[in-house]
Amino acid sequence: MRVTQFTEGKILFPLVRFALPVLLALFLQAMYGAVDLWVVGRFGSAADVSAVSTGSQIMQTVTVVVTGLAMGITILIGQKIGEQKPQEAGSVVMGGVLLFAAIAVFLTVLMQLGAVPLARLMHAPPQAFDRTVSYVRICSAGAVFIVAYNLVGSIFRGIGDSKMPLITVAIACALNIAGDLFFVAVLRMGVAGTALATVLSQAVSVLLSVGIIRRRELPFSLSRESLRPGLGLCGRIFFLGVPIAFQDLLVSISFLVILAIVNSLGLIASAGVGVAEKLCAFIMLVPSAYMQSMSAFVAQNIGAGKPGRAKRALFCGILSSLAAGIGMAYFSFFHGELMAALFSNDWDVIFAAADYMRAYAIDCILTSFLFCLIGYFNGCGRTFFVMIQGIIGAFLVRIPFSYLMSRLPGVSLFSIGLATPASTVLQIILCAGYLLLLEKRRSHIPEENLI
Repeated sequence: MRVTQFTEGKILFPLVRFALPVLLALFLQAMYGAVDLWVVGRFGSAADVSAVSTGSQIMQTVTVVVTGLAMGITILIGQKIGEQKPQEAGSVVMGGVLLFAAIAVFLTVLMQLGAVPLARLMHAPPQAFDRTVSYVRICSAGAVFIVAYNLVGSIFRGIGDSKMPLITVAIACALNIAGDLFFVAVLRMGVAGTALATVLSQAVSVLLSVGIIRRRELPFSLSRESLRPGLGLCGRIFFLGVPIAFQDLLVSISFLVILAIVNSLGLIASAGVGVAEKLCAFIMLVPSAYMQSMSAFVAQNIGAGKPGRAKRALFCGILSSLAAGIGMAYFSFFHGELMAALFSNDWDVIFAAADYMRAYAIDCILTSFLFCLIGYFNGCGRTFFVMIQGIIGAFLVRIPFSYLMSRLPGVSLFSIGLATPASTVLQIILCAGYLLLLEKRRSHIPEENLI
């Protein structure tokens, strides 16, 4: 299989070409959860919508942790490819397989035991509490497939192949849509049906993906000889991946706290924010795709000793991401009702979702800068800073801001939603300052001592 080299030639076109399959994969992944909400919105009640929105937010938190850890594999493989050491990249893969097998077992046990406490922490409305617990337990039974999907995606993005992860998630999305329609629309299984469709689609997708991978030639061999060095690389994968995963976990927790705050305002507010969050998964697709793509692109160039080319890629990514961000901001601010109506027939829920989305419209523009900067720092191996800036934004701005807004009389969901762009502004300032600091250090210290 041909390895995509990002270390030579033009920057913008290869970056965009790599980002497009990532974008499509993220779109299908967002569809994955959106279809669950759409089906229960059409064939269920507001309590079903609230249960799926709260339960899927909990499971999304698990997913982002796994994705963050998997980013350590992407970065390390990318750097080894840039260094022209493909066999060491094979050892990274073996280490990742061992590490993620243990993680899959741990997450399955943890989520089965923690479903009820998590639903309580989320202040799931009484009408939706038992259904939220059921959704989390059924979905977490398939944690091994969540882990396997992210492991496969991280490996292929590291070698510059963003098409294979797209194939994997496309299979899962198609199966999930069919399963939702069958279990919920036909068998009327409600929330349990959406969760069951999710698990079965992930299982079949992973099995088919493994079959596809076995037929393809990798740029390195995977053998027993790679196990011992691979085991030794688990620590390096952890060193790179844990700060990203921890940051993603705490950021997701901050959004769960916001959802818990909103849940205390009543069923309509809970369902409205649940719908808005599903829409926001689509709104943020472009900057999210650039963040993942930037990490792989920059990692190869850092490994090849070309930091200047990596920085030029950062600015190319920001400009192209910003163009899409402006368009999404317009639709989110002025046409939120039309978008929310796709997921609910209840006009109270629709207007609540649209009100919350107007705040996210501002963030559409801001994340064009922030997500590219985060991808750049991840690719440089500066994952500890990524963790710090994410924690500061979440716990010094996002949570306090949303809580204070919720205490005001007659508070709107728009006011609570402003916590997100307020946090993003601070994070951009921190990232810009750190970028300037690195540039100042590079002017005095040899590059090999910086990365």
